[in-house]
Amino acid sequence: MRTAGGRGTKTATEAGTAAVPAGGAGPETWLRHARDVTDPVLREAVLGLHPQARVVVGYHLGWWDAKGRPVSAGWGKAVRPALTLLAARAVGARPGTGGSSAAAVQLAHDSSLLHDDIIDQDGTRRHRPTAWRVFGIAGALLAGDAMLALAVSLVQADGRGTPAGAALNEAVQQFIGGQFEDIGFEERVEVSLTECTTMAARKTGALMGAACRLGALAGDADEPRAAGLDAFGRSLGLAFQHVDDLLGIWGDPETTGKPAGADLHARKKSLPVVAALGSGTPEGAELAALYARDPSLDETETLQHAADLVERAGGRRRSAGLARRHLSEALDHLNGTGLPASDTRPLRTLAEWLAGRDH
Repeated sequence: MRTAGGRGTKTATEAGTAAVPAGGAGPETWLRHARDVTDPVLREAVLGLHPQARVVVGYHLGWWDAKGRPVSAGWGKAVRPALTLLAARAVGARPGTGGSSAAAVQLAHDSSLLHDDIIDQDGTRRHRPTAWRVFGIAGALLAGDAMLALAVSLVQADGRGTPAGAALNEAVQQFIGGQFEDIGFEERVEVSLTECTTMAARKTGALMGAACRLGALAGDADEPRAAGLDAFGRSLGLAFQHVDDLLGIWGDPETTGKPAGADLHARKKSLPVVAALGSGTPEGAELAALYARDPSLDETETLQHAADLVERAGGRRRSAGLARRHLSEALDHLNGTGLPASDTRPLRTLAEWLAGRDH
């Protein structure tokens, strides 16, 4: 294992040699494979950062503690790297193709998480104190910037440099726009479900679409198939966000890595909350009043009451239904690429799991 200042045992070149699962493997097997391929590329890239940025980034990615001592906290499920690698596989690329792009989308995603934690004042990420709590706001901001710049460099390494760079840049611009909209929602009393969905499409869907497009480009796919895989990723991103927002209210902290009801505590206008607020029900009206004036959403009992109101107002049911609808749209886009079912099967398997997961 590489420490904050040392060398690891795997290099980026060796990343492509990770054993490739059989086509019928389960989703979590593909996620583990994505981590196996991507982690060495990430470690080698992060090693080139300024020493102070390297410590913060490595801490955020779960490789070491605040003093650079090796730990195994992990850097998440590797959803976006898996989409990149499986998109490359779907267009017929050899195993390991797209490793640099997979690392790039993970870096871009984690850059946004570092900044999100500061904006939302979140204290916990992946079962540990957030980077800004450990290193300060300035340190976390600079580390996030360094990760994004590193992502731009890495995405060039898989070939098709200009189209790949443009795809990543467009996704970054989209999720920054989505973040601005998300912040703006907190200052508004009324937010429509359409507005919230548009925000989620930018904040989550754009990067998941780019992950698929980058994999397709790394595998030398033509534009129609790259566009079809991009559309698949964007629709899947909406399904993913609905599930993520449901977990933000009802998820088990032991599996989500965040406190129970964290989104309600922050008064976030998440998708199920917006669906409840716009339901026209007494429960929706009571929830609106709670969000507007009650200072006690940091109390467990009040948080549970707010969650019950979202559920009784139909927010949970509607958000779960929309997750299923967006999954269906994603699979239609995947079928529309005309790629062999045997080659797209891992993408389908992963998509279905992501839209029904409990963590």
